[in-house]
Amino acid sequence: MRTRKEIEQLEDKNLAPYAMKSQDSAGREYKEPSHETRTSYQRDRDRIIHSQAFRKLEYKTQVFIIFEGDYYRTRLTHTIEVAQVGRTIGRSLALNEDLIEAISLAHDLGHPPFGHAGEAALKEIMKDCGGFNHNTHSFEIVTQYEKRYPTFKGLNLSEEVLIGILKHETGFDKSEMIDKYRHKGPTLEAKVVDVADSLAYLSHDIDDGLTSGCIVKEELMESKLWKKAASKIDYSLEQNDKDMFKYQLVRALIDLQATDLLKYSSETVSKKKFSSSDEVKKYFLDNPDDNLIGFSPEMAGERKYLQELLFNKLYHHYRVERMTSKARRIINDLFEVYRKNPKQLSYEVYPREKNYSEEETMKIICNYIAGMTDRFALDEHKKLFNPYQKV
Repeated sequence: MRTRKEIEQLEDKNLAPYAMKSQDSAGREYKEPSHETRTSYQRDRDRIIHSQAFRKLEYKTQVFIIFEGDYYRTRLTHTIEVAQVGRTIGRSLALNEDLIEAISLAHDLGHPPFGHAGEAALKEIMKDCGGFNHNTHSFEIVTQYEKRYPTFKGLNLSEEVLIGILKHETGFDKSEMIDKYRHKGPTLEAKVVDVADSLAYLSHDIDDGLTSGCIVKEELMESKLWKKAASKIDYSLEQNDKDMFKYQLVRALIDLQATDLLKYSSETVSKKKFSSSDEVKKYFLDNPDDNLIGFSPEMAGERKYLQELLFNKLYHHYRVERMTSKARRIINDLFEVYRKNPKQLSYEVYPREKNYSEEETMKIICNYIAGMTDRFALDEHKKLFNPYQKV
């Protein structure tokens, strides 16, 4: 049996000097004894996987809402893909794969139902009551709302995982800070999760878009990056098996991005000559927008063009617009009903023994809706608005 100490020794031997070693973690808010066979980040990963919020990701929207079909990506499948891409990058760069996996698995826990449409609706509703940010909500879930231990709230994750969640940045994700971690920088492992998320959603949104028929490959041929991927595939395959042709194209697209990412990131990180993870954290605290883990300028430009193409052709396709509008209406309807009469909420959600301020009530409702799955939100909407539906 390999012990935790032996695993930590292997990390010391095999990981880069600037990797975040498990034994060097800043620790947890609540002291706990070390585990005999698992490192701190392995325990974080396991706690996240066993959380209620993680299981809910199966029924939360990525792009296509759950009622559109069960073959599109969900938040759960997206999260798994991010973890897979992240670990691949981490292994190549000799970083801590367990830390990357833990941050990856937690990075979308705070997403409300109906994807970015749901988040936009909650952000607008809460604009005068502190707003809504899914990174912050992910943090609140793992530090407050998950109840798995008798002596403290939350999952008591390692500091590096918490900072990775709060400071997660992509085109769709904006970092959010709380005072406690404002002056602490993220690790390279956290930066890997940022870029793995970006790589994953660009590639799989194209896959889902093609599957849905909302985009066609001829539209994507305007992209230089898509053309490069297409040039690697035997076009005769399309005549015999269109689905296989699509899968191979998306596979080639991912490979092109990953290959560029690894080459460019290896060069940029090496130039910095970091000697420890502490140096990395200080660097990113002083240079939060520096993309040491990222794509070459050429690839970044090609990805941006393809992303804009996807934005116009897929995200604004009339079917997606209809889904988005429907989702916003459902969120707004639910919020307004609860706000007018919070006593319609269950006793667990809205305890009656306290008088809440308007802002406190809004926060309770927001957290409750953000924790819903697409399916639960739809069922709740039926119960509240359909007179023939049992409540």
